[in-house]
Amino acid sequence: MNDQVRTIDSPTGYGWGVSQEQRNKVMRNTYWLLALSLVPTVLGAWLGVATGITRSLGGGLGLIVFMGGAFGFMFAIEKTKNSAAGVPVLLGFTFFMGLMLSRLIAMVLGFKNGPELIMTAFGGTAGVFFVMASVASVIKRDLSGMGKFLFVGVLVLLVGSVINVFVGSTAGMMALSVAAIGIFSAFMLYDLKRILDGGETNYISATLALYLDLFNIFQSLLSLLGIMGGDRD
Repeated sequence: MNDQVRTIDSPTGYGWGVSQEQRNKVMRNTYWLLALSLVPTVLGAWLGVATGITRSLGGGLGLIVFMGGAFGFMFAIEKTKNSAAGVPVLLGFTFFMGLMLSRLIAMVLGFKNGPELIMTAFGGTAGVFFVMASVASVIKRDLSGMGKFLFVGVLVLLVGSVINVFVGSTAGMMALSVAAIGIFSAFMLYDLKRILDGGETNYISATLALYLDLFNIFQSLLSLLGIMGGDRD
């Protein structure tokens, strides 16, 4: 897999100059690394739930820790993606994300039907991935123009999430969750199509993009299910 770490520059534009064999290798390595990245995520979530280490990270403090850690790791991944350190740094990031997710998981597990809600969110996320991967493999249109609009959508979501941390609106949380599912589902299609078309030739960067899509969809689905279907009886 190391021979595929280094990015191949494509001087002639989106997807041109990258062989089909190279695209297939990047996609294959991305899928393997994406599957591997779920292991530290689960470990981080389990550790957080078992120890309660993230229980106090609510409101502004939780937001600061999450944003600082996430952006710090993503900066490190970008700096190491062309070296042997890239994969360990990425896996460290996914462990951190699992740890940050543990607070929400612990809250959902407080419901009588908590385990069922978690499995439903997992199944829904897997379903979205399957649908987007299928669409990306058959669609012929160049989706590279979607990137700017989706990025703006993520910025709006981020601002809305920061505001809602302090407002604490349940309706706002539901609206943000629904919007996040839609935006990151579209982002997943965009990211998959970039890999298939040769627009992304570094499998560490590709894995990071798809992981963030999956993480945000799962988190948003779980939040919605907890709000709408949590059973405290």
